[in-house]
Order: sequence, then structure tokens, then C-alpha cells
Amino acid sequence: MAAAGASSYSIVEYFGGEDGYRCGYCKNETGNFSRGMWSHTMTVQDYQDLIDRGWRRSGKYVYKPIMNKTCCPQYTIRCHALRFQPSKTHKKILKKMNKFLSKGEMPAGQCDGEPMDLHCGDGAPRDGPKAHSFEVERPVFTETSVQEAAPKAAKSETPLQEPAPSPSVRGPTATPKPGVGADPNRPQCRKAKELRKERRLQKEQLKKQEGGAPSGPTPTTALSPQAKTLEEFVVESLPDNAIHNLEVRLVRSNPPSSQFKASFDASYQVYKLYQMAIHKDPPDKPSESQFRRFLCDSPLEAETAPDGPDCGYGSFHQQYWLDGHIVAVGVIDILPNCVSSVYLYYHPDFARLSLGSYSALREIAFTRQLQKQSTKLCFYYLGFYIHSCPKMRYKGQYQPSDLLCPETYTWVPLEHCLPKLENSPYARLNQDPNAGEVNVLKNLGQVLVLHRRSVMPYAIYARKRKGSGDEQEVQQYAGLVGQSCAERMLLYRA
Repeated sequence: MAAAGASSYSIVEYFGGEDGYRCGYCKNETGNFSRGMWSHTMTVQDYQDLIDRGWRRSGKYVYKPIMNKTCCPQYTIRCHALRFQPSKTHKKILKKMNKFLSKGEMPAGQCDGEPMDLHCGDGAPRDGPKAHSFEVERPVFTETSVQEAAPKAAKSETPLQEPAPSPSVRGPTATPKPGVGADPNRPQCRKAKELRKERRLQKEQLKKQEGGAPSGPTPTTALSPQAKTLEEFVVESLPDNAIHNLEVRLVRSNPPSSQFKASFDASYQVYKLYQMAIHKDPPDKPSESQFRRFLCDSPLEAETAPDGPDCGYGSFHQQYWLDGHIVAVGVIDILPNCVSSVYLYYHPDFARLSLGSYSALREIAFTRQLQKQSTKLCFYYLGFYIHSCPKMRYKGQYQPSDLLCPETYTWVPLEHCLPKLENSPYARLNQDPNAGEVNVLKNLGQVLVLHRRSVMPYAIYARKRKGSGDEQEVQQYAGLVGQSCAERMLLYRA
């Protein structure tokens, strides 16, 4: 990958985090615990590896919940975008939007969307600890750093890819209810389409039992002729006399593109209305500077690759323009293996269109579109799944999906995790008792640090700075990011 006008290093300051703060889910004033670091700059591969170890960003602040200590454990969740098929509820939401666009009919009653917005900040502090105000420059490589640090920094290990779990096939689970005709013991008449679907599911289940589950993602073209794809629902043709026109525009937020700059104020005004109406913020809280820090600033460098998507990697806003006005914005990161959802905000006047769910479905379709350009980009990350908070379980409706085991950093199908999470908010999800942590820290001396604009392994730094007393902190940091990232990222040392 090639970075646009920046060094190829991630530069971070680690802050740890021992004190509890207010939980956005159960409202415990001091029950939320996480480790955090301020990222001055970060490569997309490093961030991909970090979120695959339970990290997540809020602006430039990158944090990791202390899973066995926090009041509401937050499990990283990903959806297999290629194998996703919309549920009945998802189809209703897509049809509701199309009906609104074609006929101008706004659904009646209260919003039937999520109790909390789909892409919320997941309880993270919106502003991390204040970082040192030094300017990040291209590191100066001393003789020591060139000979000893550079080879280690250049080493890049391919992240462990878990085999994709087989799709969960739901066959008939109960005998049809008796009818009310002449013979009450006979089942009710059923539609031919329903019977065909049932026979197809039975065949798939039989094949699965005989030949084993497929080891990789099933292409979208493998869907049965009867099944309508997500894309077909999204781009359902509207009549020529449709009342409304909806356009989704992808604009790069870091570095800001000309389109992003031109639409910044309109986008901010929607955010301000959203925060006041949905999160009950006072008018002065959603300030422009807070909006920039929270949803516009990003540590991710803009990167491109020969086998990557045409739009490149990094941080973007997906703007939903209705009749020439922004009505919603999805903040996303495009990474080597996934599209990662950061946040979603929308104009409160359109809350009844279930824009949280609608935008998630559009982002899954967008992931599938990018996968055609970059084969390994096939997952959609929805942030954190919080089973102990019933309002946050809806993310599990985007199937098939996996949760990240907080002890081994391996992916486990959601349906295998639910029985454990019913028993305890925190659980080791990997059922293999002998499985160990993926990419465990093995050599503290090889952790890269940035000291006085020079890059060096921690072993060299420790010899130069005898009595610095930071070994425990560096050990904690390296253990949380893993050996590979610790040997690539630069840990700033004052």
C-alpha cells in the first residue's frame, strides 16, 4: 500500500486507563473501563489489526474496553457481507424507503427503528486524554534505527483469517398447525413459493450434513433464483414520476476532499439537530469543534493499493442527499478486510424511515460492491455488540455474523456465543480450552518507540534511558496491541 504524503508508520501515545467513567448503556457512573491511546497517524493495516483485537476509534482516540472489568462488555462484531440476506424486517425497511421515495408517504406513528442509533460511539469517551502538542514529522533514522529497527518495522505478518462459518440454515422446526377445514388433522394450504423455499432449505441442509459446510464465503451469485438480493431491494426501480430523489455520495473526510469541504456546514447542521433531538444534547454541546474532533478527524492515512478499491482506503462520510439536501451521514472507515462503521446521524424529521437500519443495509451493499474490486474486503464491522444491554442486541440481526473472543482474538459464530452470554455478561467465546491468544507478545525488546525523532527498539531505548521506569506501561501497551503491531507502530516516548 502507498500512503498519500505521509510516513508509513503509525505514531501513538499510550494512556492506559485505570479509572472508571460513566457507561452510556447502563448509566453506571464509574463502571465503564477501557485502555486508550491517542493516534497522531495510523496506517489502515495497523488499524485493521487493532480492531481485530477489540480496539475501536472515536476521532483520533483509539480505545479498548477492559472486557472482564467493564460493566457492559463490548464484543467486536462483524457481518459476512457476501452471505448476508435481508430478513423480513430488513425488507420492510427497504420497501418503506422506496414507498416514501416513489409516493412521498412518510410512515405513520412512532419510529420503529433501533432504540439507540445503530452506529453510536459505543460508550467511548468522545475526547481522549490530551495528547502532547508536538508536530508529527517524518522520523529521522539514526544508524541504530536503520540497522536494528527498520527490518523489524518492515516485517508484516498476514492477519490470521478464521474460516468463515457456515450459513445458519433454518429448516421447518415444527409441524404445521391443523387447519379448520373438513379434516382438521391436515395442514393448512400454503403458498407454492413458500413450499419451494422450504424444499430448497431442506436440500441445503442435507448437502451440509453430507458434504460439510463450505470453508469460505459464498459468492452472492450462488443465491437461489427465488431469493431477491439485497442489491435488488436497494435499487428497486422507481417510477418516472417518483416524488423524491435519493443519492448517496461517498466523500473522503481525511484528508478532506473538496466535496467534503463544500458540504461541511450542511452536514454539521444535521449532526447538531440529531444530537439535540435524539441524544437530548443542549444547543451549545454539539459545537463545530466537537463535531470535527469526533466525526471528521481521523488518524487513518489515505492509502491506495493495486488490488484495493478504486476509492482507496481511509476515512469517509457517506452522505444521503434527498432532493438536494443532506438528510443522513454514515461515517465509515474502509480498511483492507472490511468496511467499519463509525457513526450514523440523521435529520430528526426523517426518523420514521428507520435510517439507522437503512444505512446499515446500504453499507453492507457497499461492502459487497467494494469486494468486487478487492477480494479480501468482504466483512462489515458494526462496532460493538453488547448482549448485557437488550437495546444493543439488534446488531446480531445482521446475519451471518461473528463475535471476537476477548481472550484468543479469534472469531466465533454469533449463535455459538449466545448461550454463554446468557449465563454471564463476560465470557471466553472460543470453546477450545487449549487455544491461546493470537499474536501474543513474545519480545518486549522489539517494540518500536519514537524518541527524539529517532526510531529504535525498546531494548535500545531502555539502555539509553536507564531508570525511565516505564517498562510496565510499555509491556501493557504491547500486550494489548500484539507483537506484530508493536513491531510496526511507533510508541511515542517523551
